[in-house]
Parts: sequence; C-alpha cells; structure tokens
Amino acid sequence: MNEKRFDPARIAKLDNPERRKNLPPEQLLDLLGLTGSEDILDVGAGGGYFTFPAAERTSGIVYALDAQSAMLEYLKSRMEEQKTGHIEIIQGEAEQIPMEDGKVDAVICSMVLHEVDPPEQGLREIQRVLKKGGKALCIEWERMQTESGPPQNHRISSGEMTSILEEMGFKVLSRQPWTEAFYSVVFEK
Repeated sequence: MNEKRFDPARIAKLDNPERRKNLPPEQLLDLLGLTGSEDILDVGAGGGYFTFPAAERTSGIVYALDAQSAMLEYLKSRMEEQKTGHIEIIQGEAEQIPMEDGKVDAVICSMVLHEVDPPEQGLREIQRVLKKGGKALCIEWERMQTESGPPQNHRISSGEMTSILEEMGFKVLSRQPWTEAFYSVVFEK
C-alpha cells in the first residue's frame, strides 16, 4: 500500500463537525457553478463527503472513485441507507482513472493530490477525463506546520499548485484559503 494513502480505519475523521465547519461541502461545490445536469467525478471519494452533496445538485451521474475497497464498501452502504440513485462507484487510482477521455463535466479532488507522486500524474488524468471547458475543484493542504495532516514534504502549497495547473494549460478560475491549513483551487480545461 502507498504509505501516503489515507488509512481507511480512520474514516470517521473524514466527516465530522470540525471538518464540516472548516470545509463546508456545499459552499465548496458552489465554486464549480454547477447548472444541474453535469456528470461529476469525485476523485478519492472516501465515504462520500462530496459525493452525496454533488448528487443532490445534478441529475447527471456522480462517479465516486477511490483506490481502497474499504472506503467504497462504506460508501456503498451509505448509498443503500440514503437510497441514492445516480452515483456510480469506481475502484481505481487517481494516477490511472479507469474512465474514458472527456467523460465528465466536473471533477472534485479533495485531499488527494498530496498522496499522488508526482501530483502532475493525477492532474493529467483529471485533464484527460474532463470535457473541454469542464471545471475541477481541488482542495489541498497548505504547506505549513499543523498539528494534524500529512507531513510537510507531501503537501503542495497553493502557489505551487497554481503554477503546476497553469503550466499544464489549465485556466485557474479561483484560489482561496478556507483555514490556515486548507485551500481550494477551481480550474478549467
């Protein structure tokens, strides 16, 4: 297992009141400017922190991608409880998304790219599966000392992320801090 990957045994940390206060999924999804019929890919969907709110905003399909079967089993049980349609579960890596080119209108990638080495590989895959003009929302750890989270050398600063995206040909639409530790970037293919 990739030592950078999140441990599924800690799934409760992915959805708790403190995280919802610091990273409100509804407000973050607002940044994508969804119109209600998009097909959306949630990379590193985990327990569905963004998957379920995204499904409430679109009549399209929300693809929940995660590398870890334990995360996907948890997500599947939540889907059954909530009787949520139009979510498709996909097991796969951010570095090699098992999806055809130009498949989705929007991508959500929350706290995933710091686990991808190099992050550009994950971004190339996002670029590949996005339709032309499609948008992506990336949430990541700012490179700074915090009591929790990944080590400094795994983090990507917001400035570094913006530079990488622009070098890859994406158009950066917004970049903003949510707390000292987290930022979001919205970009377009």
